[in-house]
Amino acid sequence: MPFSLFRRRRAVSGASSDDSSAAPSFRWTLWLAVLLAVLALHWVAGRWVDRSRNVSNPAPPEHVPVQVELLTPKPVAQAPATAAPTPAPKPTPAPRLAPQPAHAITTTQQTAQTAQTAAVEAEKAEQAQQAAQAAQAAAKASSDAAAAQAASAATAKAASSGDKFDVPPTGELRYDTLINGVMNQTGTIHWINSAQHYEMVVSIPLPFVGPFVYSSKGHIDGFGIAPEQYSEQRGRRAADITVFDRTTKQLVYTRTPNSQPLADGAQDRFSVVMQLASLVRGSPDTYKPGVVRQFSVADNDSNEIWPIETVGDENVQARDGNVQARHFTRLARRDGDRRRLDIWLAPSIGWLPVRIVQTEPNGLQMELIWRGKLQPPTPATGAGTADASPEATPGAPEPDKP
Repeated sequence: MPFSLFRRRRAVSGASSDDSSAAPSFRWTLWLAVLLAVLALHWVAGRWVDRSRNVSNPAPPEHVPVQVELLTPKPVAQAPATAAPTPAPKPTPAPRLAPQPAHAITTTQQTAQTAQTAAVEAEKAEQAQQAAQAAQAAAKASSDAAAAQAASAATAKAASSGDKFDVPPTGELRYDTLINGVMNQTGTIHWINSAQHYEMVVSIPLPFVGPFVYSSKGHIDGFGIAPEQYSEQRGRRAADITVFDRTTKQLVYTRTPNSQPLADGAQDRFSVVMQLASLVRGSPDTYKPGVVRQFSVADNDSNEIWPIETVGDENVQARDGNVQARHFTRLARRDGDRRRLDIWLAPSIGWLPVRIVQTEPNGLQMELIWRGKLQPPTPATGAGTADASPEATPGAPEPDKP
């Protein structure tokens, strides 16, 4: 009896030991299952985000450039200034007749002779005045003809040698922003074209960081848009400024003590979009597929050449529907350059950007889609005026440093 009880106690203690060793194994199995479930949910969410992208505007495919023509910066064709009209000469006053001496006694014959002499003198003065006016009119006509001929020759010369150029009118521009196809906040660009000066302020709000604000201002010169100062402020950081010193022909930066030569037609990272739009507006037929145009573009600490190629006409899905646009892509700037920039300019909105896609080397894509009505801005005399609706005029910022 005691021996059998001892065996039973050993069996019970053995079972308890097996249960205690099995408990940790079960917990590890449970944690592993939870981990696998979380990974599976993340994978499903990633697939859903990938499928929920805007399928109407797929990512631009890899493009193998076939260069047809290389365009380099050169003076733009601008209308010659209207010559100030030559003021009309003042008419020569008729000479006054000398007063005749008074006589106490005047005969009839003396009176007749005096009247005849006065009439002859008045006729001679009138003929002299008419001859002077005719000579002045002939000189003015000759001068006007010479000025018109010179203006016509200047226009013909500019048209034959310069780039045709048409700066977009003033407008308030708005874009939907997407990150990897997921909708973000609205980006805006404030564009002013006032006579021979311009100003461009781009604002892109980012959650938790604050808006990224890019500003470019300057004038219009013989090479098109000519920035004088470019600044960029990201969130709460101090602004970095680039000065285009055209007196010394130097690029001066606040971010670095180094300066660089300033090339003719140099742009900043945002004015180059309006420069391209102005060139295409001036001569759309010039930018056929395969044409590559070079731009000298300054950032906040450096300057480099951007080769931008015309890809072709494509369909873009915007907020108000499909629109035909011409696709431009920036080619590699150096060996190993994997960052891309694609721009679509739409003729229905005055050859302004309707879509911009920037692709980072890690595959991240930032996209801007025009969210206004598909109609061009209303031009006015001189610089143009903004449409009353904030969504009635197109344009484009670039979301981040290319």
